[in-house]
Amino acid sequence: MRTPLPTSISQLFVLCFALLALSLAIPCAARGETVCLQCHGAQTGRGGIPVKQWRNSIHDENGISCNDCHGGDPTDAVNAMSPARGFLGAPKETAIPAFCGRCHIGIMKDYLQSAHGKALGKGGPTCVTCHHAHDIHKVTLDLINQTNCSRCHTYERAAIIKNAMQQTEANISAIGSTIQNLKEQGVDTDRYEKGLFALRNSYHALFHEVNTAKVQGESGRINQELAKISGQLTQIDNEHRQRRIIGGLVAGLFLIGALFVHLLKKTYDQ
Repeated sequence: MRTPLPTSISQLFVLCFALLALSLAIPCAARGETVCLQCHGAQTGRGGIPVKQWRNSIHDENGISCNDCHGGDPTDAVNAMSPARGFLGAPKETAIPAFCGRCHIGIMKDYLQSAHGKALGKGGPTCVTCHHAHDIHKVTLDLINQTNCSRCHTYERAAIIKNAMQQTEANISAIGSTIQNLKEQGVDTDRYEKGLFALRNSYHALFHEVNTAKVQGESGRINQELAKISGQLTQIDNEHRQRRIIGGLVAGLFLIGALFVHLLKKTYDQ
């Protein structure tokens, strides 16, 4: 027959267990994490993988959590995955574009119109094929590379598209910096910002286009429009530079004149 533990020792065990549970719960609550993250984040097997992949993703950086995509009740551990609370689970392959497109409306439209989108359900890629399901990062042209594209087809066409878009991206970045610089000098850049915004959107619409001729043609059109904006900004910048030079000369002449008057007065005083 086992000897029961003294009451004081039993109470000590209970107290230690309670403190341990509290120490684990407090950090999660302090971070305001959902019950999804608290449960799956503590799992070491398959169930914990999505949380590890989601950490430091662009969704995590922007506060997009599990329930924002998968639905459910992020405050109730018991009913978190209840359909009655709006839980959607993971979509089937053909439903993935519509699943992501609830937020990325324009991107879904571009994708569905592309050759990739028209091959949906026929072996073509979905959003997660290129962007992953949880380890999602800010989209750049680096996503187009031999490793990614060669999983489904040869890289040659993708390389042509990437080359056509790289110059456009560089031009957009340079004009954005020029606008910001002029804006800091007090120049009204609203018209140029709106123009750049529209062209940047046209550029982003090419991200899902796989027709090389269309990408090259549209990139050429965008770059022509960017060149017009760049030329106008250069003219404004030159005018401001000339004004600064003239202003500096006038200030210099004023100082020389003041110095001359001072020396002249000093001569008369002597």
